[in-house]
Amino acid sequence: MMIAAEKNPEAENPGLAESDEQLMLAFSRGSTEAFSELFARYRQPLFGFFRRRVTNSEQAEELTQETFLVVLRAAQRYEPSASFRRYLYAIAFKILRAHRRKAAFRATFLGVTGTKEPSSESHADAGVLLRQAVGKLDRVDREILLLREFEQLSYSEIAELLRLPVNTVRSRLFRARMALRDLLTAPANSPVSPLKPSEERI
Repeated sequence: MMIAAEKNPEAENPGLAESDEQLMLAFSRGSTEAFSELFARYRQPLFGFFRRRVTNSEQAEELTQETFLVVLRAAQRYEPSASFRRYLYAIAFKILRAHRRKAAFRATFLGVTGTKEPSSESHADAGVLLRQAVGKLDRVDREILLLREFEQLSYSEIAELLRLPVNTVRSRLFRARMALRDLLTAPANSPVSPLKPSEERI
């Protein structure tokens, strides 16, 4: 078993940096191993973030890679004033907004829509039903629900990302959960109209 060098343990082995913030600081100082560790920690969660919001997995993969490219380019300007996770998802939100603007432009002016992937799943599949129900939620409520239930962000992190008061996040999350429960328990033969979208921007 090799003995770790004493001169700079974190530089030699960034895995010793226990937090994401320490890893990002190590990367900003030139440690490629630190970035590899952050990539390993967040690639799948970030892919899941996009996959729940875009048309297909190829788009989600592209947006995931684009997010990490932004992290790479901005590394030297990184300051640990907030958690790395919130920093990363803030970048992801900006990229998602840009993607949606481009998609809306193509649909409006070029008549091009996103390519829908073929699905062999039955409409009775629980995952499909859940996705359809989530899609009917108010836009802001939907984002709060996804960030809390899937990305596991705290109330304060969600509040900062969406620029909402923490109490608003709590109340809207409760409303989203109740609405989702109602949508999932509605009779199959009773179509449920999408909820009126909120005027708030995300």
